[in-house]
Amino acid sequence: MPYTAHIDTFAADNLPPAELQPDYVFELPELQFPERLNCAAELLDRHVREGRGDRLCIQAEGVRWSYADLQDRANRIASVLTGAMGLVPGNRVLLCGPNNPMLVACWFGVVKAGGIAVAAMPLLRAKELSTIADIAKISHALCDDAQRAEVLGAQQKSPALQSIRFFNVRAEGDDSLEALMAQASPHFDAVETAATDTCLLGFTSGTTGVPKATMHFHRDVMAICACWPQSILRAHADDVFVGSPPIAFTFGLGGQVLFPMSIGASMVLLEKAGPAQLADGIERFGATVVFTAPTSYRVMAQQGELIRSTPLRKCVSAGEALTASTRALWKDATGIEIIDGIGSTEMLHIFISHREEDTRPGATGKAVPGYHAKVVDEQGNEVPPGTVGRLAVLGPTGCRYLADSRQTQYVQHGWNLTGDAYLMDADGYFIYQARTDDMIISAGYNIAAPEVEDALMAHAAVAECAVIGVPDSERGQIVKAFVVLRSGHAGGEAMVKELQDFVKRTVAPYKYPRAIAFVDQLPRTATGKLQRFRLHSPA
Repeated sequence: MPYTAHIDTFAADNLPPAELQPDYVFELPELQFPERLNCAAELLDRHVREGRGDRLCIQAEGVRWSYADLQDRANRIASVLTGAMGLVPGNRVLLCGPNNPMLVACWFGVVKAGGIAVAAMPLLRAKELSTIADIAKISHALCDDAQRAEVLGAQQKSPALQSIRFFNVRAEGDDSLEALMAQASPHFDAVETAATDTCLLGFTSGTTGVPKATMHFHRDVMAICACWPQSILRAHADDVFVGSPPIAFTFGLGGQVLFPMSIGASMVLLEKAGPAQLADGIERFGATVVFTAPTSYRVMAQQGELIRSTPLRKCVSAGEALTASTRALWKDATGIEIIDGIGSTEMLHIFISHREEDTRPGATGKAVPGYHAKVVDEQGNEVPPGTVGRLAVLGPTGCRYLADSRQTQYVQHGWNLTGDAYLMDADGYFIYQARTDDMIISAGYNIAAPEVEDALMAHAAVAECAVIGVPDSERGQIVKAFVVLRSGHAGGEAMVKELQDFVKRTVAPYKYPRAIAFVDQLPRTATGKLQRFRLHSPA
């Protein structure tokens, strides 16, 4: 039996069978990992041990933490988890909150203690959190007090979620994580986990509306730090990273936490990071590297003069397709070339990208060193350059769904099929065409149509509905719902607003339909199956 530090073997027991996992390649020297590896110790403790503990690590409103400060808090949290909260290595811990220093400290505390971090977006409602808790069999939670109502609501639906502590508590209470931390030891030796022990579960929307948990090892975390950041981003220890994606997104976790810490740089954490707040954060904190989606770049380009007055020098885009017009708009406004990239929760981070000097309008880039990519047909055969097909990727990371039959859809013939349609030109540049499934990507968020439909169907006025993504100049796509109302209910602006507000209260607000059309009936086949493709026709 291979070595594992996990006493709770739930993760290992629910890995896909070896024959259903992708092939892995570890061609780069920096991808030769030891058998035992704790990524939290490597990313945090190493800097303190080697004399860099006083370097700036985290900035936020009213907060400046050094690496030693973060280590102190992470150690205390690990002590609380393993002591007062009874965590054993392998237990799953729900982390829920906006991007702030305590959320990062909790992530490191969980991973140092040998737990499995399951970060959830702060916008999620009790219904969505309970689904995550049930799928991952979560027993512990460390959550921002701002999410208290939704987390406690999820606990009522998921009785296995027993041990919860809240941080950043505004009122006095005995369930404050900080109160327990004050009594805990600041010394904690990271659990000696295996490189192949799971350390995080990343949840991603499925086209069926049922989320999938992607399983990532300690070695995966270190692998993504060794590939794209070193060969493409080329940041340095004095850089200041900032961004808009929630840390619950692996794009945000990597770009705003893992990558800066892998080189001893610092991060700026913004609890609210819309385009206006992000531009302000870049200016106030002197950020030099920013991660956000094309939607934000389009809006922030209006403040080009402000951006030019800051030390910002690296701009990274992912989450949705970057159009040539958005790239040109940002370059004209700020003088900075955007580094585009495509990644996925299944692969953990970016696997196709380009350096600033190698940009090609309309192209995402080439395979990141350490990864291989090709375009294939429905049978998995590679197609000639210039032919549109399915994107297939291979590298040191890969898709492992937790106990999910959809594993066979994502991994075929040892390759990861991302669900994106691409073509590769004669020079090896990959050019995005479309999604190959029904996933809606709006302002960098993945939205499953069935989940929005389910929320709408809970309203008493809705007889049936269907949801699609439609093009939008600002957000890439928006959610549009086609609704058949029950007898006695009338369409109109008042009903549109009522349905939109209802969805916002039911699921994460970013999923609500920004456009609603009332129709007499939905297009269906003779057997009653919805013909979703016909909803894209103007007729």
